[in-house]
Amino acid sequence: MNNDKHIIHMDQDAFFVSVEVRKNKNLIGKPVIIGGTSDRGVVASCSYEARKFGVHSAMSSRLAKRLCPDAIFIKGNMDEYSKASHEITAIIKDRVPLFEKASIDEHYIDMTGMDRFHGCMKYAHELRETIIRELHLPISFGLSVNKTVAKMATNECKPGGEKNVEQLGVQPFLNPLSIKKIPGLGEKTFIKLSDMGIKKIYTLSQVHPDHMTALLGKNGLSLLQKAKGIDHSLVIPYQEQKSIGTQCTFKSDSIDIAMINNLLTSMVMDVAYQLREKKKLAACLTVTIRYSNFEDVTKQVTIPYTSLDWILIAKAKDLFRQLYQKRMLIRLVGVRLSNLVTGFEQIDLYSASNDQYNLVQAMDKIRQRFGEKAITLASTINLEL
Repeated sequence: MNNDKHIIHMDQDAFFVSVEVRKNKNLIGKPVIIGGTSDRGVVASCSYEARKFGVHSAMSSRLAKRLCPDAIFIKGNMDEYSKASHEITAIIKDRVPLFEKASIDEHYIDMTGMDRFHGCMKYAHELRETIIRELHLPISFGLSVNKTVAKMATNECKPGGEKNVEQLGVQPFLNPLSIKKIPGLGEKTFIKLSDMGIKKIYTLSQVHPDHMTALLGKNGLSLLQKAKGIDHSLVIPYQEQKSIGTQCTFKSDSIDIAMINNLLTSMVMDVAYQLREKKKLAACLTVTIRYSNFEDVTKQVTIPYTSLDWILIAKAKDLFRQLYQKRMLIRLVGVRLSNLVTGFEQIDLYSASNDQYNLVQAMDKIRQRFGEKAITLASTINLEL
């Protein structure tokens, strides 16, 4: 049961709201909602004061206004949230041996083997205090024997909390909790298990593995393991997180800038779709060109976390304009998205129209049904490569 593991899960408290409060102290203690102010808007984040009224992320702004009429709505600024996220990651990177950036506002830290040199709880406390002191952003953490229990410990002590669940205390900690507290257990599964009388983690932990497999397949076994406090997943080093990219070598070298820009559009759309399918956001875009003399030149830019086509296309074209200086024939173009974290877009955090966002969603649905190449922009059709 991962007896020798020491895993810390650190999670920002109402992250987007906290960044806004850091700018405007008048928001302290107020019901604050980050998201679209129109009836078609969506809640991206909300303060704990707003949560007391039943407001939560992904809820429609219209319903949030009904539940909490005195809420202060803020459109939000993804540039600022991304910058704050990078600042937090930089502090953690300087102070721990191994960490994983799980999303824009949470990190896993593997302190296994370091407990003989540092008391892990004391070290985590000091790290948390450093982040609060240097960045003025609230954060909570859980320390336990694996990622699942550490994350659940964090969730139980938020906001502004610290919780240590040692090996012998894992099952007593988990047993009384609702099965809804298990990471990765969705609403449909919750309803299905609840209808069978399985509402507490203790009850779930007693179900026979064969029954869970028959009920939910492999996912059933995974949930059963988590209910028993078992999770063998590793902390994935942040520096080794995979990127998503593609490149194209032309049949004949080209200097057709219009064609290359259309090709860049097509390539970015492909990798952005892959990003959304993996439920990831990227914070770095790289464009590479290879001249006819086989010289490679590359340029990259840090961007606010995103997976939206029109933002990435504009950035890619801008990088290409900066790269292409020699007026020489080009034989290859490449695009890569990196610094990936788990997350999803919030349309109202961007200066984009709902129509643009709806178009991306509609195109994704067509791709999911008929294949990645089933739909594209007219400008990218019949590219001569």
